[in-house]
Amino acid sequence: MKAGFIGLGAMGRAMAANLLRAGHDVAVWARRAESMAPLVALGARAAESPADCARGADAVLCVVTAGPDVRQVALGADGVIEGAPPGCVFIDHSTIPPSTARDIADALARRSIDMLDAPVSGGERGAIDASLSIMAGGDAAVFERMRPLLSSVGRTLVHVGPNGAGQVAKACNQLLLCAFIEAAAEAARLARANGVDFGTVREAVMHGSAASRALDLFGGKMAARDFSAGVQARLHHKDMGIVLGEAAALGLAMPLSAAVWQQLNALMGQGGATRDTSALLTVLEASPA
Repeated sequence: MKAGFIGLGAMGRAMAANLLRAGHDVAVWARRAESMAPLVALGARAAESPADCARGADAVLCVVTAGPDVRQVALGADGVIEGAPPGCVFIDHSTIPPSTARDIADALARRSIDMLDAPVSGGERGAIDASLSIMAGGDAAVFERMRPLLSSVGRTLVHVGPNGAGQVAKACNQLLLCAFIEAAAEAARLARANGVDFGTVREAVMHGSAASRALDLFGGKMAARDFSAGVQARLHHKDMGIVLGEAAALGLAMPLSAAVWQQLNALMGQGGATRDTSALLTVLEASPA
């Protein structure tokens, strides 16, 4: 297929490379021209703008930080909407509010451009290995038409429902993940307060019913006291803000999510925005015993 790819951070760069390896014809665009160079070396075309990236494309994939960024590259001046042909599909892999995804889908539909909101889970490792889990919202027929493209970057592909449903699924994923990370931090704090090595506790628990990927990855960083970013805490802070924004809009009581977000707020306040989310442990350690 002929595809555009917008956003070449750690995730996007790996995903675009996998599209090229799968034999797709790929154009790339990023705000920083130097980000495109490694992919051009692999055979991609460097586009001059999101509109140029979309010209003649069957689909344009996007991974950027937040809702306003997605809106700008999709609908802004020289955006995808200005270059994509009728029938093109805008596939947004970013994590943004469901309402924003629906608004963008409606605007694109008026120009006969389809959209899938298709956030991913699996992190940078999953992007490199093309093993991401993709949860998609949009028309089911469009999803099936894009399956060959999505299969080049992900292993588990689930059509969740209409536009916005993919972002709802991602919000649920992030709610659970961040709650698990905070739980791991509290377990590490409890172990240490009792004079017990958390690394050994983690090893024991990983063979029990409380085992989880969050305990394995984030708990492992806590045990090693390695808070260098695997996932920057600011991104989870943003994601939990989306969760609580949805809760406020729908009038839902979500006390656990609110408590986890406050811990992330505290981590931001301590200057931990670019540290790994496992640094939630340091927030607990800064509190009175």
